Amino acid sequence: MASAQPVVVYPPADDGGRRVRAGDRFLGMAYGLVDVAEFLFRVGVEEADPEYVRRSALIEWRGGGPDVWGR
Repeated sequence: MASAQPVVVYPPADDGGRRVRAGDRFLGMAYGLVDVAEFLFRVGVEEADPEYVRRSALIEWRGGGPDVWGR
């Protein structure tokens, strides 16, 4: 795995998206597990898929876990 930085997924915004950050780098707005997986893949986590995102200890979920999305 290329990225060992902790990943933070923030609480849902008004539009349902959740900000995703790795270290001090903003990766994007996610609207589901597939988006988080794509962001992780782009920073070098080759095994990233929705199931990996759901169970990874690398990810800190704030404002609800991997099943909490707005709207």
